[in-house]
Amino acid sequence: MYPHCYPFAQMVKPRILFASHEVSNPFRPPLTRNRIRQALSYLFDQEQKSFLKLLYVFCRDDFLWELNQQYLQHDTYTDILTFDLTPFAGAPVEAEIYISVERVHENAHRFGVPFEDELVRVIFHGALHLCGYDDHREADQKRMRAREDVYLDFWHKLKDAS
Repeated sequence: MYPHCYPFAQMVKPRILFASHEVSNPFRPPLTRNRIRQALSYLFDQEQKSFLKLLYVFCRDDFLWELNQQYLQHDTYTDILTFDLTPFAGAPVEAEIYISVERVHENAHRFGVPFEDELVRVIFHGALHLCGYDDHREADQKRMRAREDVYLDFWHKLKDAS
């Protein structure tokens, strides 16, 4: 699974961590950290991509806007920024994913979906970027949305089975 040049990764358990910055914890049953960890592990397994460490940081619009300006030189609001910190090609993924809880609430309202579904979709969206999916062109957006739908369906089955 791991290349021979990264042997210690076989001994380290992959971790998915969650933090909040100036927002309250967005997890409420049935949306739990453990279920999200299960769903993300399934996603990476299905995409045949290994990961070592994922840090999801839930934050406010203004914090994410500042990161977007500072690191990507984009003067726009967004719901998610994904920073791939993987040390070299072929190594298990290491990343920080920042999600604006305010933007997710707004998008859930705009699209007429529950907040939980929109948050889970955005969480998967960041993971799919780390698996090599892009969303700059319309065809790429459709492909990525289709994969998000697959994992959102898995999420609903996982949630309903509990």
